[in-house]
Amino acid sequence: MRPTRRHLLGALAAGLAAPKAFAQARHVYDLQPRSIGDGLWMIEGATEHFTDANGGAIVNIVLARGQTGLILIDTGPSRRYGEALATLARRLDLRGVSAVVNTHHHPDHFFGNQVFADVPILALGETQAAARAEGDGFSDNMYRLLGDWMRGTEVVPPTRALDGGSQLIDGRRVEALPLGGHTVADLALLDTATGTLVGGDLAFLDRAPTTPSADLPCWLGALDALESVGAAQLVPGHGPLDRAGRAVAQTRAYLGWLDTTLREAARAGLDMVEIMQHPLPPEFAGMGAQPQEFQRSVAHLFPEIERMELPRGN
Repeated sequence: MRPTRRHLLGALAAGLAAPKAFAQARHVYDLQPRSIGDGLWMIEGATEHFTDANGGAIVNIVLARGQTGLILIDTGPSRRYGEALATLARRLDLRGVSAVVNTHHHPDHFFGNQVFADVPILALGETQAAARAEGDGFSDNMYRLLGDWMRGTEVVPPTRALDGGSQLIDGRRVEALPLGGHTVADLALLDTATGTLVGGDLAFLDRAPTTPSADLPCWLGALDALESVGAAQLVPGHGPLDRAGRAVAQTRAYLGWLDTTLREAARAGLDMVEIMQHPLPPEFAGMGAQPQEFQRSVAHLFPEIERMELPRGN
C-alpha cells in the first residue's frame, strides 16, 4: 500500500509543526531491551494511548535467538519503529532478524513488517486475511493519530501461515496456541526452552484491554487456555513482564466486569453516554489508558449487547 494523499498531508502538517532538525531528532524510538531468559529479550511499551510523545510505541516486543538470527515477535506501529528494531537486533546479534511472528492483526503489532520483508513473516491464516482486509483502514487512522511518526509506513501483511502445535522457528522450539477473542485470531507462543509464554493482546497487565475487535466470551475462554499452560512467566501484549499470574487474572476480572456492567446497563435502559459516566472500580481505575479505554469499549460493545439484552417484540 502506498501512502495516500491524507497520509502525506498528515506527515507534512506534523513536519511543519516544528523546525526540521527538531522534528528529526524527536521522531526517534529509544528501544531498551531487557533480558528475560537465555537468548530472550523483551521491549516494554508505554501503557498509554497512541500519542505524539510516545510515537505509538505502546506494544511489547519479544526477540528470541534462533539458529541463524533473531526471531522477532511483533514489529510495532510503523516503518520507523521497524527500522529501530532492526538496528537493535543487529546490536544483540550481528546476524540480525531471521524470522518474524505477528500475534494478531492490530496495527501496533504488525506495521513494522515492511522492514523485514526479506524474511518469513508468520501468523495464523485468519490473521493474514484480517490484515489484508483491514490494513488500509488501520493505516488511515494511524497516520491521523501519529503524523510524521508514520512517514513511509506501508501495510505489509504476514506472508506465511503458521499452524498450531509444536513448531520449529529458525531452529527454536515453540508451542503455538491458535486462540481468539481479542481479535478473530490471536496467537500465543510458549518458548519451551525458557517456559516463557508470549500472550499477545490476549493478556494485559496494568493497562486497560482494548476491544475494537473483541468477542468477550471467546476471549475469556482463551484466558483459560493461557492459564492452563502453567508458564514460568508471561509477556503480555501491554504491560510489564508477569511472573506471578497477575496478567491473566486481571484481564479476566476486567473483561468479566465489563461484560456484566454493559449487560446490566442495557437491562436498566441506560444509553451509551450514561454508561460512559459510570465510575470505574478502584482496581481498574488505575490502569493505563483509563477511562478512555472503558469509554471506547462502551462504543465498541454496547450496541450488540443492548440488542441481545433488550426484550424483543412479537
